[in-house]
Amino acid sequence: MKIEMQRVNEDYLFEAKGKSGVPILIDNTVNGVSKGASPMELLLMGVGGCSAIDVIHILKKQRQEITHYSIEVDGNREVVKEAKPFKTINVHITLEGNITPEKAIRAAELSFEKYCSVSITLEKSVIVNYEITLNSVKIV
Repeated sequence: MKIEMQRVNEDYLFEAKGKSGVPILIDNTVNGVSKGASPMELLLMGVGGCSAIDVIHILKKQRQEITHYSIEVDGNREVVKEAKPFKTINVHITLEGNITPEKAIRAAELSFEKYCSVSITLEKSVIVNYEITLNSVKIV
């Protein structure tokens, strides 16, 4: 897997593209107005996107009817030398539809423990927690 990045302006704005060719803007979000996501935001988006694709795929295979899916990913950072890596990442999945709670729980377990390459890549250095709300009821 490979990506390419090109600097767009005289500061920190970059345009990144992967195999799909879809451009993603990356910028320094610390000072002033940002025109793109920060690298750390992109990491959280990667965790969220990877697990969302897994969970939806698993539930669709089980013929579960998903009428709404949203995800919130929050990272807690710590200072290590001059860097601020994530110490924990908390994922909150919100599902609505005709979905069996046990199947939703199992889909998330499979994603985070077996299929999600992003969270599995991070698991040696970051604790990834998740919770699920199904039809307005917290089930995990």
